[in-house]
Amino acid sequence: MSETIIARCEAKGLRMTGQRRVIARVLQESADHPDVEELYARASALDGAISLATVYRTVKLFDEAGILDRLEFGDGRARYEDADRDHHDHLIDMNTGAVIEFCDPEIEALQEKIAEKLGYELRGHKLELYGVPRKRD
Repeated sequence: MSETIIARCEAKGLRMTGQRRVIARVLQESADHPDVEELYARASALDGAISLATVYRTVKLFDEAGILDRLEFGDGRARYEDADRDHHDHLIDMNTGAVIEFCDPEIEALQEKIAEKLGYELRGHKLELYGVPRKRD
């Protein structure tokens, strides 16, 4: 990650109000994949004047500007992460909804090989795996 979310918003010419700065800071500091309600809870703890509607509008603005990536893991909730994070894939625990980030060089190489075999130059990808913990014997 090179620049902060606030710096990238400013570079794109977005007007950064105090409340947008708080929301951007919360997103920047998030190690997980929060949905709007989780962002609202975290942001309103820092600034009680922030409304849920403000968080929705800000997230939509940041998403449309390419600052955030919108993720949908099949649970009906859109989640968000910084679009400038290092590449990674996701494993979603279907029992708990936990999202585990991972990056595997073998998977990356295989995807490149498949694209090449099919006559393509790979420009990007998203991999989401869904599973449940194995039962221990």
